[in-house]
Amino acid sequence: MVLDIVSSVLLLGGALFCAVGAFGLLRFPDLISRLQAATKPQTIGLIMVLGGAALQLKVVDALGFLLVALIQVITAPVLSQLVGRAGYRIGAIDRTSLVEDHLGERLRRDGLAPPKGRPGDR
Repeated sequence: MVLDIVSSVLLLGGALFCAVGAFGLLRFPDLISRLQAATKPQTIGLIMVLGGAALQLKVVDALGFLLVALIQVITAPVLSQLVGRAGYRIGAIDRTSLVEDHLGERLRRDGLAPPKGRPGDR
């Protein structure tokens, strides 16, 4: 009985996190904000859904969910970082909104020029 309640709370909470992340993905104005909405709440939501479903399974069967969660936790931040860097390099990010521009400093130090201006200036 208690296991069913905990499982239900995890499933509904995870679905809510995923819905909030999807809403943020549609609502936020720029690439960096959308990447944030696409990775953090989606990852937490997926882990909660997997946890809620795993509570209803045998331990041996639930280990597959652990592997899925681990892969998600490892790959989501890496892919978000790669997409953000690609967006920065093509000029899709408004650099004036950045508090710290570490990538721009690194590109200048390596002799590569960061993109000029804002996305609408092309």
